[in-house]
Formats: sequence, structure tokens, C-alpha cells
Amino acid sequence: MNFKNIDTHYNTLSVALHWLMFILIVTVYGSIELRELFDKGTETRDAFKMWHFMLGLSVLALVIVRLVARLVGGAAPAIQPEPAKWQNKLATFVHIALYVFMFAMPIAGWLILSLAGKPIPFFGLELPALAAQNFELAKSIKEIHETAGEVGYYVIGLHAAAALFHHYILADNTFKRMLFSKK
Repeated sequence: MNFKNIDTHYNTLSVALHWLMFILIVTVYGSIELRELFDKGTETRDAFKMWHFMLGLSVLALVIVRLVARLVGGAAPAIQPEPAKWQNKLATFVHIALYVFMFAMPIAGWLILSLAGKPIPFFGLELPALAAQNFELAKSIKEIHETAGEVGYYVIGLHAAAALFHHYILADNTFKRMLFSKK
């Protein structure tokens, strides 16, 4: 497996982690949205919530691996032709927002469960609480978590739309850099 970026593509590990994170985040969102189809207190609704918790915590684990891969991979492949400076600044802002999102959302979810005095399930394990029980604080953080989740739709959508814009309209290599290299 290639761990270093090349001139035209990100390294294989970074590409694999990017697309795995995409699938994981879609599944996290899907699980919390699908739970709404079922009545409160039903096993199916509770199962969707449990999957939301576990997969959300998986995002946290995977984003740490992604950051290590990003550091090991070296400089990002250059975008050709070079975009305008404002596009680079916007891309940097969106990438930072995405990384903050991928860190903060799982930690907030873990904290909500901790403060609510609920178990923190993680694929057969129960993770320790991050804080002592405090229902009012849990409620406040849950509201922030839900609002941030709504904002996340837009940030993720902007990221995807920008990649497609670069690929189909600007015809540069932005999107291609995040595809698996044939080399």
C-alpha cells in the first residue's frame, strides 16, 4: 500500500480512508434519520440509535487515523490548473470545518450519553463516561449536537458540490486526486 502522496494523487491509504469516512458518515446520518420511522421505545428505533452511537464513535477513531495518514502522506498533490486564491482559502476553511465536525460530533455524542447517565455502546464494549450525570447539560449539548448535524449537511454538501464543480466545470484534477491511482 502506498503511504506517500504522488504528484497527481493522494496516497492509497488516504483515498481509502476518505471514501470509508464518506460511507461511514452517510450511515451515521442514515441511522439517525431512519430511527424517526419507528415509534419511541421500539426495539428497531433503539437499534438505529445504538448504530448511530457506535458508528459515530467510529468516525472519531477513523478521523484520528486519517490525520496520521495525512501527516505521513506529505504535501497534497497540486491542483492543476492552479485555482484562484479565494478557492484555496475556501477549500482550506471547508476542510478545517469538516475535521472539526468529524472530531466534535462524536465527542459531543459521547458526552451527551455520559451526562444523561446512559451506557456508551461500542461494538460489544461499553466505553467509560466522559462526565458525571447532568441532565440539563446533556439536553443543552444535545441541542447543539443536533444543530451542528444540520449544519453538517451543508458543509458536506458544499464539499461534494465543490469537488463535482472542479471536475465537470473547471475540468481540473481536484476530484481525480482523491480517486485510486492506477500506478
